[in-house]
Amino acid sequence: MTELRALLTPEGLELLDGLGPVDGVADVARTVSRLRAAGHSPDLVSAVVGQAHLRARAATKFGDFAARMLFTRAGLEQATRLAVAARHAQRMRRSGITRVSDLGCGIGGDALAFAAAGLDVTAVDADEVTAAIAAFNLAPFAETAAVRHGTAQDHVPAPAAGQAVWMDPARRTSGHSETRRVSSDDYSPPLDWAYDVAGRIPTGIKLGPGHDRDALPSDAEAQWVSADGSVVELVLWTGALARDGIRRSALVIRGERSHELTAAADAVDEPARALGAFVHEPDGAVIRARLIGDVARSLDAGMLDEHIAYLTSDAALTSPFVQSFRVRETMPANPKAISAVLKAHGIGTLEIKKRGVDIDPAAFRKKLALRGDASATLFLTRIGDQRRAILADRVPAAD
Repeated sequence: MTELRALLTPEGLELLDGLGPVDGVADVARTVSRLRAAGHSPDLVSAVVGQAHLRARAATKFGDFAARMLFTRAGLEQATRLAVAARHAQRMRRSGITRVSDLGCGIGGDALAFAAAGLDVTAVDADEVTAAIAAFNLAPFAETAAVRHGTAQDHVPAPAAGQAVWMDPARRTSGHSETRRVSSDDYSPPLDWAYDVAGRIPTGIKLGPGHDRDALPSDAEAQWVSADGSVVELVLWTGALARDGIRRSALVIRGERSHELTAAADAVDEPARALGAFVHEPDGAVIRARLIGDVARSLDAGMLDEHIAYLTSDAALTSPFVQSFRVRETMPANPKAISAVLKAHGIGTLEIKKRGVDIDPAAFRKKLALRGDASATLFLTRIGDQRRAILADRVPAAD
């Protein structure tokens, strides 16, 4: 709190805005030494340099907006990417929502998108420092966005026309349990409480994409979201925010464009077929939503193996839901056989993908002979009861 007080002064903010991005350990050290030599206090220097470093990291999530925002390290890690948050706001608007209570707003990333979309926002956070940072970030929307310091449980709005709730429950502990299933009480606020609210008021609940599917409410729409190739979140939508007849969806965002696959339930997989001229890797959101079968049927492809999330066909597929690879050659999944093929093709740059085999790609790479100017992709996978390696080339992705 001391550092934040030092930062939230005319001197602190002017110093921060004039500093520009600070990226990397060496850059941080040089900047600290320069500012201390200029006579600035240790608290101010620590706060300013820390924020400049976080702003540099935040550019991947918030773009140019990061240059005028404040962050905490934990808040930045949990914050929704701006491109994703904007689509949440669009769904709110399309559903007739005019007011949103963001319960557990963090640094205010989602609240920013809601306010920018013209919604009235009440943003709440239990941490005093985080709430103060959210208030700073939402200052451009002071007429329509208010920030409150308090618990989610104490700020649930009354059900009313046009009212919605957004929640991004925080994990109480980092990482994932290896010995037990994650429970409701591992989150703040607890998920059982969040689901109860969602049953009374239209709600969006952001969870990690790997959340236990068996623990999801059956009456909610579950939407897995990927952005530029990475699965970034699972959102549960209820009430007016859930679409009729849809319980599973995969939203694929690439740059400024998005594509969505929806279904009433998990899709039945297509039968396995022999390896064709192409291997297709479904987007991670499609895999998490268990809609691989729907993609396969729409593209006349089959499973490479009934238990493995790769598809195959004799044609390249122009679909935003898969990445296609043209097969060069197949071989046993052992370093000697693979190295011989790599040498024959003059491959010095190799992307390694694996599914269904207990192989560490980084350790496996060290066993391969990589020499030459060519590049390729190597799939290490299981087909039936055999471990196979497939050498292939990427086909340009569909827009």
